[in-house]
Amino acid sequence: MTSIASVHQQSITSKNDESLSANYIRIRQQTERLCDPLETEDYGIQTMAETSPPKWHLAHTAWFFETLLLKPFLPGYREFHPLFSQLFNSYYDSLGHYHPRPERGNLSRPTVAEVYRYRQYIDDQMTALLSIDDHNSEVIKRTVLGLNHEQQHQELMLTDIKHNFASNPLCPVYREHPATAATKETPLGWIEFNEGVTSIGHEAGGFAYDNEMPRHKAYLNAFRLASRPVSNGEYIAFIEAGAYWDPELWLSDAWKTLNQQHWFAPLYWQQIDGDWWHMTLAGMQRVDINAPVCHISFYEAAAYARWLGKRLPTEAEWEVAAAKLPVAGNLTDTGLFQPIASQSDGPLHQMYGDVWEWTQSAYTPYPGYRQAQGALGEYNGKFMSSQMVLRGGSCVTPGEHIRASYRNFFYPQERWQFSGLRLAEDG
Repeated sequence: MTSIASVHQQSITSKNDESLSANYIRIRQQTERLCDPLETEDYGIQTMAETSPPKWHLAHTAWFFETLLLKPFLPGYREFHPLFSQLFNSYYDSLGHYHPRPERGNLSRPTVAEVYRYRQYIDDQMTALLSIDDHNSEVIKRTVLGLNHEQQHQELMLTDIKHNFASNPLCPVYREHPATAATKETPLGWIEFNEGVTSIGHEAGGFAYDNEMPRHKAYLNAFRLASRPVSNGEYIAFIEAGAYWDPELWLSDAWKTLNQQHWFAPLYWQQIDGDWWHMTLAGMQRVDINAPVCHISFYEAAAYARWLGKRLPTEAEWEVAAAKLPVAGNLTDTGLFQPIASQSDGPLHQMYGDVWEWTQSAYTPYPGYRQAQGALGEYNGKFMSSQMVLRGGSCVTPGEHIRASYRNFFYPQERWQFSGLRLAEDG
C-alpha cells in the first residue's frame, strides 16, 4: 500500500542551462515549426467559437510580449501596428477592447506574411530588451511567464488545427505519424493510497502559475487509483452497452447536452463498415483499442465512471499519486501527437502525456489564493467558475511545460482537447 507523501515539484524554465534569451528564441521558433506543415489557406480557419486560427495564435503570442514587456520596459518602443493591440488581445479587459473570440476566423488581414513579420519584429525588440535588462526581476518574471504562455498556445494550436482538419470532408493530414510498434493490452490494476494529511500545490523553486499556489494541506481518505487511463476498447464496451441512451448514467446538464449535440461516441469518431475510426493529426485512422480514449467531455468521463460503479479522482488524489513520478511519457517531444498504448513500467502508467485526465474537482482557488492586480491577475483567476480541473498533460503538451501541480481547466461539455480519464474508487 502506497503512503501519501508530499508533492515533489518538477518545473523547467530553461533547457540545458540556456540563457533566457536563448530559451526565448528556442521556444518561439518551436511555435513556428509547428506551422511548417500548413498551407497558407490553413492559417485563417476557425471551425467553432472555442478555437482560434493558427494565424491568430501566432499573432497573439507576439502581442503578449509586446504588451506586457516591450511597451512598459523597452525605452522608445514603437508599436508594430496600433490596431494589433485590439485584434490580438484575447480576454484582458484591463488592457482595453478586444476582437470577439468567435470572429477571429473572419480576419483575412493581416496576412500570414505580415503576422510573421510582426513576430520577427517582436523577437528583435525582445532580444534588445533582454540584452539591456537581463537582471530586472520583473522583466525576467514576465518573460518566463510569456514563454510558458507560448507553450500553452503551441498545444492549443495543435488541438485547433485538428478540429479544423476534422471539419473538412477531405480529412487532411497535418503530419504523418512516425511508425510505432504494434500495441498490446496493458492489464488494469489498482494502486492503493493510505488516508492522511498531505500537502498539494507548487513548492518553492521553478516556474508555476498562480493557480497552483499557495501550497496547502489537504486531508484525503484512503483511495485506489487505476493503474492506467481507460482504453478505447473499454470505452467501446460502454458505447455498445447503450450508455449514450441511458439517462440514469448522466448528469442533468450532461443529458441535455448529449441530446442537443447528438453525441454517440467521442469527438472525431465514426463507424465505417462496422469498425470504429477516428480523425487524427495524421488523417483518418482505425481506433487502436489499447490506446487511451481521447476527446471526451467531463460529462462522458463521469458517466463512464458511474457505469462501472467507480468515480473520477479528485485533483488532490491525482497530484499525490503523481508527486514522485518523473515527468516522462508521450508528450509533444515524442512527435507522435496521438495517444498510444502504455509503453511505461511501474505500477502507475501514463500519468503524464497521452491524455489530460478529468478529475471530479471544480476549478476554484486554493485556500489563501490572492489574485494579482492588473492584467496578470486576469491570466487564471477570472476563470475560476463553472469549469473542471484536468491533470497530467497530453500528447501535444511540451514536456518541459508540465508538472505534478499543473492545473488545466475546461468547461464540462468541451471535447476538442486531448482529454480522457482514469478511474478511482474509495479505499
